[in-house]
Amino acid sequence: MKKRVIVWTSIFTSAVTAITTVFGFFVTNKLMYMKKKENDFILNREITSKRLDEAWFRAVNKTEQWIESINGYSLKAIFVEPLETKNYVIICHGVTENKINSLRFVRMFERLGFNSVVYDHRRHGDSGGKTTSFGFYEKIDLQSIVEVVRERVGDNAIIGIHGESMGAATMLLYAGSIKDDADFYISDCAFSNFEEQVTHIIKQTTPLRTGLAIRFANLFLKMRDGYTLNLVSPIDVVDKIEKPVLFIHSLQDDFILPKMTEELFKQKKGAKTLKLFDIGLHAKSFNENSEEYEQVVADFLIENKLLNK
Repeated sequence: MKKRVIVWTSIFTSAVTAITTVFGFFVTNKLMYMKKKENDFILNREITSKRLDEAWFRAVNKTEQWIESINGYSLKAIFVEPLETKNYVIICHGVTENKINSLRFVRMFERLGFNSVVYDHRRHGDSGGKTTSFGFYEKIDLQSIVEVVRERVGDNAIIGIHGESMGAATMLLYAGSIKDDADFYISDCAFSNFEEQVTHIIKQTTPLRTGLAIRFANLFLKMRDGYTLNLVSPIDVVDKIEKPVLFIHSLQDDFILPKMTEELFKQKKGAKTLKLFDIGLHAKSFNENSEEYEQVVADFLIENKLLNK
């Protein structure tokens, strides 16, 4: 009888271990190797939607540059410089996108008096890097981008950073935990707490409803990519950012809930502005409200005396 119990206990333990391992690899694969949009798809989408003017992009003064990340791989950047100015905005795209998606913001910033730098996050577009980490390693890449831009334009220039979705979270993590050295930040639909965000996605897309999934994800993510979900939470560092931040979100966003931006806004100290658009799904605030979006950005820059510096 005892032998039979031992055998069945061993079988049960082995089965649980196997299921746990499979689930851990499944969840972390979904995060680390999230399926990206094809480069041609993004380009054609932006051209078809008239958010990218091909003739303008061919003619505009621009320079492609490889920037070496502190993480040990190269990042592909484009300096788009239609203006004779030393004022620049670095634009950080969202997960599954690339630098072409960021070009829709470049014309807006041109009208506001800024040149732009767009670049591919690690594992996206033309950049190196093996995994997506939703800001954990990307914030260190951003540090490399900022250093190159600052060296190029000088200390007296205004440098801003605009981020959307994962790009916004990356920007806030950089400013709050590495260096608050930009003159302003624009956070468009960032998540506040990555554990909560992953839990939200799991509940939407799987039958799992417990915290066990998150514990497995953290365990395997730590083993496979060197960090845990709680280390990718802008809410923990946003209060360290002293420079002005404009927080943007759309109330219709059901992927990253707008309450996350409201939480970030509440936690941020000092100069800050919050704008919630009525219309627009995730990362669509600009697409659906382009004129008002630009006015909100202009008002934010004027209020913080960043257009006449």
